Amino acid sequence: MPDLFHPEAQEISLSQVLYALSDPIRLQIFSKLFHLGEEVSCSYFNNLAKKSNLSHHYKVLREAGVIYVRIEGRHRYLSLRQSDINQRFPKLFQTIIKSCSQD
Repeated sequence: MPDLFHPEAQEISLSQVLYALSDPIRLQIFSKLFHLGEEVSCSYFNNLAKKSNLSHHYKVLREAGVIYVRIEGRHRYLSLRQSDINQRFPKLFQTIIKSCSQD
């Protein structure tokens, strides 16, 4: 299986990150990953939507640079690219989480 595309840290754009997080399901995925603070299997989010829809959401988040997807056999594991985002946009994730908790 070919490697998945993950943008380099310097290629991550604010508009792509904000677009990726503009969808309620993707925002939930982001929020749960943020609060867990660790890598989780993509099956962790199966209760949010159909698998085919989740695959699309993972792709949008991955290509925007929000998450990293690691493949191990038939399983995929997701983690936030928090250090890369903090390098490009300091405290962006914390600000978004704080804003979500106020809604």
